[in-house]
Amino acid sequence: MKLKATLLSLSALLLAGMVQAQDGWNWPSDVAMEGKAREYNAAYVDYMKSDQFVSATKPLYWLLVNVPNLNESIYINGVAIYDGAAKEITDAAKITVYQDSVIALYSKRGEIFGNEANWIENKAYYGYQFYKDDKEKLKIPVADFEKALEINGKINYQLVPAYFNLVYRNFAYHQAYTGDEILTMYDELNAILDAEGAKGTDVSGQKGNMEQLLVAMELIDCDFIENTMGAKLKADPTNEALADQIFKYSVQYKCYSSAVFLQALEMKHAKEPSFSTSQVIAMRYMQEEQNEKAENMWGQAYTLAENPTQKSDAKMELAKIYARQGKKSAARSAAREAAELDNSKTSDVYSLIGGMYMNSFNDCKGGESRARDYSIYIAAYNAYQRAGDSQGMANARARFPSKEELFTEGLQVGATLNTGCWIGESVTLATRD
Repeated sequence: MKLKATLLSLSALLLAGMVQAQDGWNWPSDVAMEGKAREYNAAYVDYMKSDQFVSATKPLYWLLVNVPNLNESIYINGVAIYDGAAKEITDAAKITVYQDSVIALYSKRGEIFGNEANWIENKAYYGYQFYKDDKEKLKIPVADFEKALEINGKINYQLVPAYFNLVYRNFAYHQAYTGDEILTMYDELNAILDAEGAKGTDVSGQKGNMEQLLVAMELIDCDFIENTMGAKLKADPTNEALADQIFKYSVQYKCYSSAVFLQALEMKHAKEPSFSTSQVIAMRYMQEEQNEKAENMWGQAYTLAENPTQKSDAKMELAKIYARQGKKSAARSAAREAAELDNSKTSDVYSLIGGMYMNSFNDCKGGESRARDYSIYIAAYNAYQRAGDSQGMANARARFPSKEELFTEGLQVGATLNTGCWIGESVTLATRD
């Protein structure tokens, strides 16, 4: 995880808590004891100032045991001393003792002086550094981060990846959370990052680390979104926050076919209507053959379109819906509008129109004139020709009237005839032979 660069920058923040003295000293009433306490207090401070942390632990330990309520400074400085001592040596067992002492100092400080809100984050971060690889001890900083959130309502944004890293490990080692609980934590921590980002801070690194960890947990898939999250939305259909979450994860994990995605998208569209949301909803309605709903939604998409291409897309889809509903005249009008808005659609538009003409024989035939009845295929041929559809042109030509049929009705090739019916086009007579 790319936490190192982010978290090392916190070292200065934590070490800044070192102090040499504070108000509220509680010196022993016994003169000899007081003298010894003053001597050891000065000694550990001198060692600390010269970065002799292991040496500093000895007089400090005497103070912690014999005058534990002397002053809060011995705990503040003690954290830096024991942490420094752990880094000063190589013996693994002693390192562990010193690190445990850091955490114990925070706990003892809380018992005597309180003020957890001021230092609980620091304790949690030290715990993260010391215990993240320890299956059992990592529960200590997890609890401290939870307490920091409980007390302060937030944590420093730089600590967010460290906390979520512990969540990841706690889940991996102990299955400590349900999928829903992890997603809730993820969203709450992301909200902290979003708030910091709104101030102009670059939080992309923290967000990237969070996302890597979430993916690594393998919690979310289409089944989880549909069945687990979907069940919650079904029980609480007005929960916009949950709907937003479902929409986000559905897009992220490409789960577009589920019913809950459509429900979430409908809620998002109702709150923030846009061309893109109406377009996707309309396409889903079309897949489910809910033509009236699709028609209404494509109408909204046309209204919400931001440019002629989007308007053309909406009109073209409306044309397809009208054609499916048998509203052929409306379909042709919508298709022609689509081509006017975006001439790159000309081929598709006139292939659609040609197809509607070809399928209109039974609706349009009058039975009195074969030339007129079959003239719709000439209109279809013209549409296919404009579309550049050679296969469509060949199919239409095969249905032209014959020379004999024109002769029988006293008509000639090259004459003009109106198709009548809803098509209503004047065509130049031609024959199939």
